[in-house]
Amino acid sequence: MASSSHRRRPRPDQDFQWRPVRGPLLAVAAVAAVALVVAFRPGDAAGATGQGRAVSAPASAPAAVTSAAAAPKEPSPKPSTASPAPTTSSRTTASPSPSATASRTPAHTAANGTARTTTAPAAGRIRPGTAYRGVATSYDVGNGDGACSYGPTSDVMTAAMNTADYETAKACGAYVSVRAASGTAITVRITNECPAPCAAGQLDLSRQAFAKLAPLSAGRIAITWNLLSPAVSDTVSIRYKTGSTQYWCGIQAIGHRNPLARLEVRTGGGWLALTRTGYNYFLSEQGTGCGGEIRLTDIYGEQLTVPALAVRPDATQRTTLQFARH
Repeated sequence: MASSSHRRRPRPDQDFQWRPVRGPLLAVAAVAAVALVVAFRPGDAAGATGQGRAVSAPASAPAAVTSAAAAPKEPSPKPSTASPAPTTSSRTTASPSPSATASRTPAHTAANGTARTTTAPAAGRIRPGTAYRGVATSYDVGNGDGACSYGPTSDVMTAAMNTADYETAKACGAYVSVRAASGTAITVRITNECPAPCAAGQLDLSRQAFAKLAPLSAGRIAITWNLLSPAVSDTVSIRYKTGSTQYWCGIQAIGHRNPLARLEVRTGGGWLALTRTGYNYFLSEQGTGCGGEIRLTDIYGEQLTVPALAVRPDATQRTTLQFARH
């Protein structure tokens, strides 16, 4: 399994002229005078007779409606000039640099010294604290690379998420607990996408992971699964896509404890959210923010700010940051 109408205005050249109207005008004036006398007869006022007519108060203006400001929408996806296929060039891991640390202007600072701010949760289809039912199948993961473009890995406890729940790579990097009917449970990390005929709720596990739940000969088994926020020893890393420059770049976050909801870059006007691709890179088509500060937001709303990093295509640059456990 491979994985409105417009109202017409009077023309300027139209000539509006007043013409005297005698007969009808005198008649109207006479009627108006009689009505005026009747209207002011003594005793008709409400205060004199005590029987005033009820007059409806004018309707008040509609109350102003206020609502919470909506989060800025991400830009609509645009065609990429880069190939969506996973790259095959070798990847290098850069040692943590002094610049790869968090901004020191947070709402609060965690015990480990990393700076973080929090906002409203931003979970997608896969929500924390929710159990999902589906089926599990298995596939040969090969060198461990997949649609999430993390690259080859020796970690075999991985899985491909069905397209609906993959949600344009939003599931990439998520840790999931999978439980079989027997009660046996395993933890896998989402590194790939399982296209149709994989249905919503389905997980395509590596053969090694599937074998811990049932014999491979079973083919498909019923499962329940839920999102985890596990203890991890690694920190978040940043990688620029092959071909990235200051004029175009793709940015990827790797090793995050919780699913990533948004990746933004610093611009002269503030933070700009980049569009996420199905192969798990966030693109800056015009080069905006390439090589500048990066802000990561997980599905719980926590934000981490990564200071400017050099645009080094296909090199994994480690930071000292990690999202909090939930």
